[in-house]
Amino acid sequence: MSSATLQALGLAVAMSCAAGFRLYTTVVVLGLLQRFGIARLPASLSLLGNPIVIVIALALYAVEFFIDKIPYVGSVWNAVHTFIRPAAAALLSYGVFSSAPHQWRVLAALLVGGIAFSSHGLKTALRTPIEASPEPFSTSAMSLGEDGLTAALAWVAAAHPVMAIIIVAALLGTMLYLTVKLYRTFRSILGRAARV
Repeated sequence: MSSATLQALGLAVAMSCAAGFRLYTTVVVLGLLQRFGIARLPASLSLLGNPIVIVIALALYAVEFFIDKIPYVGSVWNAVHTFIRPAAAALLSYGVFSSAPHQWRVLAALLVGGIAFSSHGLKTALRTPIEASPEPFSTSAMSLGEDGLTAALAWVAAAHPVMAIIIVAALLGTMLYLTVKLYRTFRSILGRAARV
């Protein structure tokens, strides 16, 4: 695999994982990095640096920022975005591989759409029990953590795409482990409650 292909793969994988967490944050960060020349995205993604795209993404991010801090309302927002985030990640990745043959672009789009769906699903699985908590602070803390993680991941995707592959693999593996542990803990608690 050539260095350029590996870099494109790293960008697509990390960008998709970030979009699975927070699509609009990902677009804003990548757009700003492109706009101010901090990182160079492929020419096919240069549209992200357009001021109009950045302003629209910022507006959507602002809506998401406030909605996501409200327990249960954030869950509805995330449920709707189950369909939007993976599709947008697939579309962005299709642009990353603009110089590849069509069939490889489609394959890459399907792969990273799956990564975005996985990161979105794992995030939702971890977040659901937190939203069940009666106090609102844990939901807000989780939401702010997602914002920070997404911004950092989008920056790594653009600035260090090869390293981003390793980070995404470790991140998704850790999230999967935590989800399984959480599921087993809740199943055990429910089993004990049913026996009482």
